[in-house]
Amino acid sequence: MSGAADVGTEPSQAIATTPATASPVPVTIIEPSRGWVSLKLGELVAYRELIYFLVWRDIKVRYKQTALGAAWAILQPLLTMIVFSLFFGRLAKVPSDGIPYPIFSFAGLVPWTFFASGLAQSSNSLVGSANLLKKVYFPRMAIPIGSILAGLVDFALAFGVLLVLMLYYGITPTVNVLFLPVFVVLALVTSLGTGLWLAALNVEYRDVRFVVPFITQFWLFATPIAYSSSLLGEPWRTLFGINPMVGVVDGFRWALLGTGAPGPIALVSAAAAVVMLVTGAYYFRRMERTFADRV
Repeated sequence: MSGAADVGTEPSQAIATTPATASPVPVTIIEPSRGWVSLKLGELVAYRELIYFLVWRDIKVRYKQTALGAAWAILQPLLTMIVFSLFFGRLAKVPSDGIPYPIFSFAGLVPWTFFASGLAQSSNSLVGSANLLKKVYFPRMAIPIGSILAGLVDFALAFGVLLVLMLYYGITPTVNVLFLPVFVVLALVTSLGTGLWLAALNVEYRDVRFVVPFITQFWLFATPIAYSSSLLGEPWRTLFGINPMVGVVDGFRWALLGTGAPGPIALVSAAAAVVMLVTGAYYFRRMERTFADRV
C-alpha cells in the first residue's frame, strides 16, 4: 500500500455529496500523520474491546501446541531460582537480608519474569501482526499493550507459587502488602515503555530482535535479583534506582518479605519508568505512520 493510502494514524471525516435527492454520507479518510503528534489516548479507550481480544489472542497463541502449557509460567522462575540458590546462595554465600535465599531470589524473579516476557513479546508484536497492520485502521499502540497485558496471567500463576513458598517458610506479609499493586504497576509501566521503544525500532531495524535477548540478560544482572541492593552504599544505591526494575524488585521484597524499605530508590525508579513510558509513547506515535509500509 502506498504512503498516502497507508492505514497510517490520522483518521478524519469528510462529507461526500451525492445527487440532490440523497443525504450527505460521512466518509472516513485515513492520512499519514506528520511531525510530532499527540498520543490520542482516547482512541485506546474507544478500542478497549480490541485490546481485550488481542490479549486473549496472545494468551492462546503463547501456549498453543505446548506439552506443559501454562506450567511454563511457573517453571521458568522456579528453575532460575534453583540455579541462583545453588550458585549465589550456597556457593557464593550472597547475603539475602536475613531471608532464606530461595524465597529471596524468587520474590525478585516473579516481577522480573513478567517484565522480561513483556519485553520479548512486545518488541516483536508489530512485525508479528503485519497482516493486521496493513488491512485496517486502529490505534497501533494496542498491539504492544495487548502483548504485555497478556503476561499478567503468567504473573498471577507465578505469584501464586510465591505465596505457597511464603507459607512454607513461615513468612507472613505485613501491612506493607497494601503497596504491592503500586510496584506491579511500576513493572507494567517499565515493560510498556521499553516495549514501545523496541517495537517501533524493530519495524525500522529488524536486527533489534537479535539484540533484545542481550539487553534482557544484561538487565537481569543489573537488577538486584540474585543479590541485595543493600550491598551498595549511598549515594550509589539511590543512583542504582535509575534502573526502574530496581525499585520494583526492592518494593516486592519490602511489601511481601519485610526487608528494608526501598526509600528514595522507589522514587527514582518511578521517575525513570515514567520517562521511559512517555518518551517511548511519543517515539512510537512518531514512527507509526511508516509501520504499514515497512512491516
